[in-house]
Amino acid sequence: MDTSRLKSFAVNARRALKQMAAERMSFVLADNSPARRENPKAVAELEKELTRRGREALIDFVAYTWFNRFCALRFMDVMGYNSVRIVSPLPGHSQPEILEDAKGGNIDSGFVSETKKIERIRGLLGGTIASADAQTEAYKLLLVSACNACNRPMPFLFQRIDDFTELLMPDDLLSDNSILASIRNAILPEVAESGVEVIGWLYQFYISEKKDEVIGHTVRTEDIPAATQLFTPDWIVQYLVQNSLGRLWLQNHPNSALAETMEYYIPPEDNDCDFLTVRSPEDLKICDPCCGSGHMLTYAFDLLVKIYEEEGYSRREIPALILTRNLYGVEIDPRAGELAAFALTMKAREYDSRFLRRDNAPRPQICVLENLNREWPIVSGLTADACQHVGCKTDDFLHDLNLFHQADCMGSLLCPRLSPLQIASLTEYLSDHWPKKSEHEDLWENDEFVDLQKALVQADFLSRKYHVAVTNPPYMGGKGMNAELKQFAESKYPDSKSDLFAMFIERCLELAMPLGTIGMITMQSWMFLSSFENLRTKLLDEDTILTMAHLGPRGFDSIGGEVVQTTAFTMANAFIPNCQGAFIRLVDGKNEAEKAAMFKEVLR
Repeated sequence: MDTSRLKSFAVNARRALKQMAAERMSFVLADNSPARRENPKAVAELEKELTRRGREALIDFVAYTWFNRFCALRFMDVMGYNSVRIVSPLPGHSQPEILEDAKGGNIDSGFVSETKKIERIRGLLGGTIASADAQTEAYKLLLVSACNACNRPMPFLFQRIDDFTELLMPDDLLSDNSILASIRNAILPEVAESGVEVIGWLYQFYISEKKDEVIGHTVRTEDIPAATQLFTPDWIVQYLVQNSLGRLWLQNHPNSALAETMEYYIPPEDNDCDFLTVRSPEDLKICDPCCGSGHMLTYAFDLLVKIYEEEGYSRREIPALILTRNLYGVEIDPRAGELAAFALTMKAREYDSRFLRRDNAPRPQICVLENLNREWPIVSGLTADACQHVGCKTDDFLHDLNLFHQADCMGSLLCPRLSPLQIASLTEYLSDHWPKKSEHEDLWENDEFVDLQKALVQADFLSRKYHVAVTNPPYMGGKGMNAELKQFAESKYPDSKSDLFAMFIERCLELAMPLGTIGMITMQSWMFLSSFENLRTKLLDEDTILTMAHLGPRGFDSIGGEVVQTTAFTMANAFIPNCQGAFIRLVDGKNEAEKAAMFKEVLR
């Protein structure tokens, strides 16, 4: 896919949306503005958010909120997932179908159900309600209603729109030069039909200017996502997932035909290698601890569908099982986490045409880590009995409870001490024994119980329970780390502290069960530099490299030059003395396509 059009659009869209949000903010907050007279509550909420976030952060928040939603709606329009096109016109028309229908008297009740709103839309379009721009005002009402209707199946991306967010919606939505026209020109049908991964490309390009601003400097915590996001080439994603998840399934089911569908799979030379026992596809647990917009997980979804189908599951039940039982993602960037959950939902809809309409449809298991820095007065009174009940140490429970003071900085590198079973047991025990509201009214006036649940959920996502951990981790050397991250690295990861990617090699091995598999693409420096000597020794003594594709330079077409030199590999979380790894040298390939072709040639 040619991504140059997408990059140009995303960069320009970010600038335009930020400018429009800033202009709307100035207009809305002006003395005697129409908004102050007509919607004082929303203006007060906007002023509160402005104080809490600051002007630039709030503008950025509003801009990416609308960018994510507009792109998601366009994708669903093109794929036919919306009952009526929300941001796209029918062929031969110029205005969005939902507006054209409303002008003809047909307002889709699935999107707009409030009687007052329907009456106002009809009044605006019928001329009985005066407005400086009746069509735009009516369309905004339709658009907000459509976004709120999407809240039920996708609350992670379509949170119910707050009044202040609606106040800052772009004014120009219907002209040939509008942001929606730009989105339609960027996300053409052939682009959307190539896969939901296009949303990930758009997000990487959307933050590319921010990345350029922070690279080469000490990176603040809030800028870590922009500094470290990098979309993984398709063929490398397939290689990593096929040689981790695919390999594990084939080892357990040697009569499976799965290998015939995996063009980058390297069969093990020695079939006597030890491996984890997996009887049912429902037992598999796959995690991407730095999931970004979900590229690894969406391909793992496709591979899992094939596994389930081979085992005789019906196509309709498979998507819900995969989202419930198999796939887990962790992220520190809320924007990327929203898009990962959206991408997996679109995968579910691809295989189950009724998925978005099912009342009990599960949500993707994507955990965006939150900072939790508080006192625990109520929990403290329950700790001793709770730990005794579940058989864990009090120190371990308190450690995990207070682990997330800087979750937005340390991310998935944070390592809980409790086991998944202990976390589940504690969650149940504390829920059952929490003081009841009727007995202790004051205890329910704070959010301690909500934060307790968040802490246990985050600890569970980061516990050792995965058969496979596969990721493209962030790359950041010590010079780019802020003081807190550098201190954490020196304390917790002394053998890999020189770069985040190396720390994540160790962390992925901690996430995987014994004999579990990790799949990663990282900088190649850990293979050679003296600063990683202890790490190499540890990996060779305690773990087993199963496969490696040494990419060298030019492994990413989106990064020019020789600076980023990478290697992709799969590794078992155990030393397996009788296991012979497969190593493929691809450093001479001049781009992604050449390296992929060289890889396939070796396998012939």
